[in-house]
Amino acid sequence: MSRRRAASVCAALVMAGGLLGACGDPDEEPRHDAGANKGRSIAAGDRYVALGDSYTAAYLTGETDPESGACLRSLSNYPRLVTERLGLELVDASCGGATSRDVLSPQEKEGGTEVPAQIGAVTEDTDLVTISVGANDIDLYGIVIGTCVSLAESDPDGSPCTDLAEGAEDKGERNLAAVGDALARIVRTVAAKAPKARVIVVGYPQTFPPDEPCSDLPIAAGDVAFAYDAAREVTETLRSAADTMGIEYVDVWSATEGHDICAKDPWIAGAEPERGDGFAYHPFPEEQQTVADLLADALG
Repeated sequence: MSRRRAASVCAALVMAGGLLGACGDPDEEPRHDAGANKGRSIAAGDRYVALGDSYTAAYLTGETDPESGACLRSLSNYPRLVTERLGLELVDASCGGATSRDVLSPQEKEGGTEVPAQIGAVTEDTDLVTISVGANDIDLYGIVIGTCVSLAESDPDGSPCTDLAEGAEDKGERNLAAVGDALARIVRTVAAKAPKARVIVVGYPQTFPPDEPCSDLPIAAGDVAFAYDAAREVTETLRSAADTMGIEYVDVWSATEGHDICAKDPWIAGAEPERGDGFAYHPFPEEQQTVADLLADALG
C-alpha cells in the first residue's frame, strides 16, 4: 500500500473519531539511549513491567485479575505466560482502552474512575519493559467496529469508510507520524526511569482479513481492505519507530497471518463470539500464547 493510501486510511479514522491527543511534543523528554540494553540477558527473578492496552490486558482469555479493577487484565495474558515460563517478577500495568497518553498520564475510565499512569510501574530496578500501545490513539478498533459498522447498514455492498478517507492524505501522514512520536516519548521516558531495562515493542496481530468479509465482521464489503490496511499501517508505524530508536520489535502481525476474525481458525473474536474465552474484536487465548512464545524466543 502506498504512503498516500496509508495516510488516507489513518486520516479517515481521525476524521471519524478524532485523534486522542496522546502524542505531545516528543522533544520534551530528556534523551536517553533506549537501545543500549538491546539483547541484554534476562534471567529468573528479573523485574518485568508490561505496558499496553486491551490487546495486552486480554480480557476474558482467562480468569480476570481481581486486582486489575476497570483495566480488566487477564491472569492468562501474554505478560503472565512469559513470566511463568521464565520465572520473572511481573508488574502488569496494561489497561483496556489505554492510549499512549495513558501510559504517561492517568487514564480516565467510565464512571469517573481514574487509573494511575502506567509509567509509574517502571522503576530504577526494572530489567525488562514491553510496550504495546498506539491503536487507540486514533481509535482504530472503535472506528472500524463502530462507525464503519454503522455506515454498512445503509451501504452494505459499498465502501463508505474508504470513501470517507478520500482527500485527507496530508492529515493522515501527520497523524501516523504522531503515533510514532508518542511511542518514542514513552520509550525515552522508560529509558530515563530504568537505565538498565531492556525495552521491547510488541506489535498488533492481524485482526481483520485482507479482503473477504464475514458475518463476524459486519462492515461493508468494500471496506474490508480499508480495515486491514488501517491496522497494518498502525503496526508498521510502531515497527518503524522501534527500528529508528534501535530497540527490539516483536512481529505479531506476521505470526498471526491466517488467523484473523474471519479465518477458519480465528485467534481474534468476532462481533458475537460463541466461545467464552474471548471478548468481541479482541484476542482469543491462542493469540496470547503466540505472543508469549514470540517474546520468550526473543528473550532467549
